[in-house]
Amino acid sequence: MNWSFILEEIPTFAQALVVTLNVSVWGIVLSLIIGVFAAVIESARVPVVRQIIRVYIELSRNTPLLVQLYFIYFGLPKLGVRWSPTQSAIVGLAFLGGSYMAEALRGGLDAVAPIQRESARMLGMNSVQIFSRVILPQALSTAMPGVIANVIFLIKESSVVSAIALADIMYEAKDIMGNDYNTYEALVLLTASYLIVLLPISLIGTWLERRFDYARN
Repeated sequence: MNWSFILEEIPTFAQALVVTLNVSVWGIVLSLIIGVFAAVIESARVPVVRQIIRVYIELSRNTPLLVQLYFIYFGLPKLGVRWSPTQSAIVGLAFLGGSYMAEALRGGLDAVAPIQRESARMLGMNSVQIFSRVILPQALSTAMPGVIANVIFLIKESSVVSAIALADIMYEAKDIMGNDYNTYEALVLLTASYLIVLLPISLIGTWLERRFDYARN
């Protein structure tokens, strides 16, 4: 193991990690927005729109992210829509993640007993108050494990974006293995980079789950 090479490449991987985090964070934020909208539509059983949401969820979950990225980055320009590699990666992650977030959040919304909505109405709450004070806190409590799992899943899936020449940590690792043939060193740097990001998220997620469980009980 060439430790001096690893030390020399740390700044390069640090820059690549910023790229990975930028794509992942924006992708996760947008996927949460899509997920909340889709989950509310499904839970409310809005006609027609609900069917459209189901088609989106099935399409998103049953096609690989790599295929989605190729369509966004290489296919859409044929239709006059052009995005940079970073924008394409964010849109791809949001498109994929939105369906998974929607399913996790819908499960949380459906877990709230109808009698609680009725009780809130009897207390004089309007629809916004019922959703924000009664439904949302309980739905988040139930959906939190799934949401955290999806966040970790999307960060790991971001490794695919190197396929459209985005210089993330996977791109740098493949570059080292292909040009310098320092395979083990590249894998050490790649593994360490993901651990630095994912381990704290996993620990925070576990803590949040316990807090929500404590508040619910």
